[in-house]
Amino acid sequence: MKVYKFGGASVRNADGVRNLHKIIAGEENLFIVVSAMGKTTNALEQVFTGLQRGDRALSEEQIAALRDYHAGIIEDLWHGPKRLERVDELFAELERVATQTVYRAEDAELWYDAIVAYGELLSTTIVSEYLNAAGVANHWVDMRRCFRTEMRHKDAAIDIVASAPLLRAELAGRPERVFIGQGFIGGAPDGTTATLGREGSDYSAAVAANILDAESMSVWKDVDGVLNADPKIFPDAVQIAELNYLDAIELAYSGAQIIHPRTIKPLQNKNISLYVRPFGDKRKPGTVIRAMSAPVDVPILILKKDQVLLTIRSRDFSFVLEERFATIFSLFERFRLKTNLIHNSAVNLSLCVDNSWHIDEAVNALRANGFDVMKTGDMELLTIRGYTDELWRRYAKGPQVFIRQSTQATVRVVRKR
Repeated sequence: MKVYKFGGASVRNADGVRNLHKIIAGEENLFIVVSAMGKTTNALEQVFTGLQRGDRALSEEQIAALRDYHAGIIEDLWHGPKRLERVDELFAELERVATQTVYRAEDAELWYDAIVAYGELLSTTIVSEYLNAAGVANHWVDMRRCFRTEMRHKDAAIDIVASAPLLRAELAGRPERVFIGQGFIGGAPDGTTATLGREGSDYSAAVAANILDAESMSVWKDVDGVLNADPKIFPDAVQIAELNYLDAIELAYSGAQIIHPRTIKPLQNKNISLYVRPFGDKRKPGTVIRAMSAPVDVPILILKKDQVLLTIRSRDFSFVLEERFATIFSLFERFRLKTNLIHNSAVNLSLCVDNSWHIDEAVNALRANGFDVMKTGDMELLTIRGYTDELWRRYAKGPQVFIRQSTQATVRVVRKR
């Protein structure tokens, strides 16, 4: 069994779906994980925003646009007017959730997951129907029934032990040898839909590879492989031929967009190689991530945008003994703040965190627990592995730099955007 994962950019239009068909042509024993098409998740987030605000018109407008977008892809694939009954049913379900739900703020993450999951349900339905029509017999898999997650919404982890018998049972005895499942989604223990965090489709594919004892996993992207930097930000970016698991985990933790931070561990546990390959040309080797690799000989630059810097001080100066850290991090867990960098002095604790819905609630809770908090928005976190003097001068100095941490090999900079 091989596992292939196709991202949203890969299937953003009919040509992309046709190219997916070309890539898998002749393959058997294949599990395909597909993301939502194009920018569908962003549009579904706007559907959720409409529910959140009680703005039914906003939700209906976004749903109508998504209907047209997916209908256009379907008609292009079938070369004329075509209705897919299951797609119509999914849109009807989405509209009911978005316009008839009695919304409560405390259920925000639950309803967010329920709505955005439709992107993957729609994309996999269209891809499955098209492949069947093109002669590739396949079985559509509802990953909400096969991946059991923790009881958490918007950023859930998959319980591999609980999920393994569910996924294996879904595939067992099927006459088809190609299977298509959604990335990014699973089922919580209470039966509700849970999502795995943005870009979670890589993680979905890695867990499927682990459970199915896959010989390899391939992520098909619109780049030639793993680059040492985002070419949209750093135009001198070059390709890296191979990485080891530890390097990949470090890069993912620092914010590299190539893979989801949770992706590597399920593969490492079964020693499964991960290939990052170009969607436009399957003949190119891409980048391989495995247990052992040649050393990386170029600097790696990773930029995380949309960051917030929280500087926290205990009013009784108890940071001298670090005795109040547990209170702070328990509040961060309660409000689901993801910490990307920690910097402390005798009396201050500074944390660079992802921007989120709950930051202001967390700040208020910290203040209620006896802390003074300064919040600075519009920040970004730059990590440079293998930095040079020239890169240090260019990125790690200047008045826009708030925090700088460095080791022999790596410098991390929190700076104003």
